[in-house]
Amino acid sequence: MADPSGNKSQGPGDEQRSGNKRGGAGLKIAAAIIILIVIVVAAALLTLNITVMDATPGVPMPFSTSYGVSFPEGQTITIGNVQISTLANQGVIITSIDGDKQNMAVGDQRVISERRAVITTLGAVTLIDTHFQITLTYKGERDNRAYYDMLVQTSAQVPDLLLNHLLPSSIDARPA
Repeated sequence: MADPSGNKSQGPGDEQRSGNKRGGAGLKIAAAIIILIVIVVAAALLTLNITVMDATPGVPMPFSTSYGVSFPEGQTITIGNVQISTLANQGVIITSIDGDKQNMAVGDQRVISERRAVITTLGAVTLIDTHFQITLTYKGERDNRAYYDMLVQTSAQVPDLLLNHLLPSSIDARPA
């Protein structure tokens, strides 16, 4: 169809086709961006690394998270670089933390010395650098498992996702 000035004008079908081309390109770009974000997030999660080392005590630790945990008796469990094992013996529990054994009765506490954790991803990106300390309070024994209240104190706010990544599934940790 031609207008009086001699220029060709587009019919209604032509306008819809050109609009669909622009909309289709926008959807493709949005989909590509979403796929790229998913790939980057997956790579970040897959390369998550936690390095735990000894630390000089004295750093303030204003953040805390509490868990109810149970340790399987006779097995060594590693939290960060701390090795913990428990064994019941005539009404008390023998708790070994990094080879230091101590008898504990219900209500007794053990403090695991302050450590430093550096959480990185993608090989070099530091997410969190924090000091932490763990306090275990013995609650008793059931079904060949030693039950504790565990308090994790940190110098920086650590998301629960990362804390849960640090705790092995064999201890059955549940937020308190």
